[in-house]
Amino acid sequence: MAQLSDDCFAFGGPMMSVDEAVSIIAARVTAVQDIETVSLTVADGRILAKQISAPLPLPPFTNSAVDGYAVRSGDLAQVEEQEQALPVAGRVQAGAAAQGPVEPGHAVRIFTGAPMPQGADTVFMQEDVRLDQGRVVLPVGLKPGANVRLAGEDIPAGHSALAAGQRLRPQDVALVAAFGLTHVEVRRRIRVAVFSTGNELVSPGASRGAAQLFDSNRFMLMAMLVRLGCEVSDLGILGDDRVSLASALKSVAGTLDLILTTGGVSTGEEDHVKAAVESVGTLVLWRMAIKPGRPVAMGIIGGTPFIGLPGNPVASFVTFVHVVRPTVLALAGATQQHLIPMPVRAAFTYKKKIARREYVRVNLRRRENGVLEAVKFPREGAGLLSSLVDTDGLVELGEEITLVELGQTVGFLGYASLI
Repeated sequence: MAQLSDDCFAFGGPMMSVDEAVSIIAARVTAVQDIETVSLTVADGRILAKQISAPLPLPPFTNSAVDGYAVRSGDLAQVEEQEQALPVAGRVQAGAAAQGPVEPGHAVRIFTGAPMPQGADTVFMQEDVRLDQGRVVLPVGLKPGANVRLAGEDIPAGHSALAAGQRLRPQDVALVAAFGLTHVEVRRRIRVAVFSTGNELVSPGASRGAAQLFDSNRFMLMAMLVRLGCEVSDLGILGDDRVSLASALKSVAGTLDLILTTGGVSTGEEDHVKAAVESVGTLVLWRMAIKPGRPVAMGIIGGTPFIGLPGNPVASFVTFVHVVRPTVLALAGATQQHLIPMPVRAAFTYKKKIARREYVRVNLRRRENGVLEAVKFPREGAGLLSSLVDTDGLVELGEEITLVELGQTVGFLGYASLI
């Protein structure tokens, strides 16, 4: 179980910036220490526990990069604009060893990936030559060493190929496979409990009262956690009652790595999460300078990190990305993956308060001149699920910005990059 000290999120001011919260999370959260060995077939998305150094060079032998004819560069004519014909002696296919060295003044037929015959150091592409009665006619101007992949030119033996903390991607799995490895050591998955709060919520499939809503946040958050490689426990919906909330929080603390709730973290009379956390643990933050999503509760219950997200779905989505995501990565022992906005042209104007990070839902479109521009969703409500479904991502507006003007360059974060 991951543990936190009670002061890990200590903050003296009334509202914490996004960067302050993320930096504290990254510095103070202790990663799980359990390691397991998994097959490459299920390694995608897992956090690498130990560095992988190349056990062999890549490529492991010098080979041809094209289908063509291998020659000794010393045999090539030095006179410009003069073709040269060499007799073809031998043939090397991919997966087969060369039968011997290439003889001086000769060429060897070779195919992509086939090992270079001893002595040969240059390959002419088959499209660039012609055959004439058992000889290959070579054009002038090819540089020595062309179309040859040298042994170890990609990765030399012993090189640190993948670092501990790497969140494995398909291309990383491919690299491990190229080393001939079948398994990797990874951190165990983070265990997260998720529940919603609010008398107004019922689960999909249940009978819904006239004044009730089907709970959507819980399923969105669980899906996002699964994409981050977590093991998720669905704890359902808890009513607006401080005592039952406190009891539920206390019952799961100490057995999981993170407790995540949605709803009930604002300042209304029926928002009981803050009081419930304070009764069984320590609440160390409950407001962040972010829109949508200002009410975010962070605390510790029995040594287990707790995060309470807002109830509005857009606010819950945005704060998950910027609070829960870095927390999960830190708990999992992953290297923090900083989000890098893509510069695009703003096709909208927008005013905002200073000292607050804001996220605007947008669609991307390409202008006739090829420039990408961000088109703002026509409505701004934090309860509009359609604003997440019908857009491509978020424009990030930093704390120092107060006005976005038409045509200004802004930073775009696509939804695919946020999890």
